[in-house]
Amino acid sequence: MFTKEDIEKYFMAEKQESFLFLLIGIAGIVAAIIFLFFLKTNFYRGAAVPLLLVGLLLGVVGYTVYKRSDSDRMRNVYAYDMNPAELKDKEIPRMKTVMKNFVIYRWVEIVLFLTGAGLYIYFIRDFKHDFWRGFGLALAVMALTALVADFFAERRGAAYTKGLESFISKNN
Repeated sequence: MFTKEDIEKYFMAEKQESFLFLLIGIAGIVAAIIFLFFLKTNFYRGAAVPLLLVGLLLGVVGYTVYKRSDSDRMRNVYAYDMNPAELKDKEIPRMKTVMKNFVIYRWVEIVLFLTGAGLYIYFIRDFKHDFWRGFGLALAVMALTALVADFFAERRGAAYTKGLESFISKNN
């Protein structure tokens, strides 16, 4: 049986994971700055690019989701008791969009991981192209990190969506 507590748990977990995304993003940005201004080799300059770009993306996404999770949680807990039609009309369509987006994210992250790993492996012994070895390694690491985090978020989202749908079907 789907309860208000399930809604609470979903959004609390979403908030925790988005905070993790924010921290990973900040760590990537800090590492990029260290690589660019202190380590200054071609390998580290190459690694700094995906660390900075993916770090910014993860940081912005993490902050955005973190900031809105509490209001989403309160809105949906309220709707559970007072306006279940809102769950049907707004929350389920929102979650279906989120779940479709996870499929897109997964494939983008897989392509980025394979691209990064491919660059690193291709240039592994070619020290004239240290920039691309660093770029590839950092891209692969950041893409794999995002892929793993999104895997857990997608599983949680699927369970939450299924719970919402069962609640709506029992209350119609």
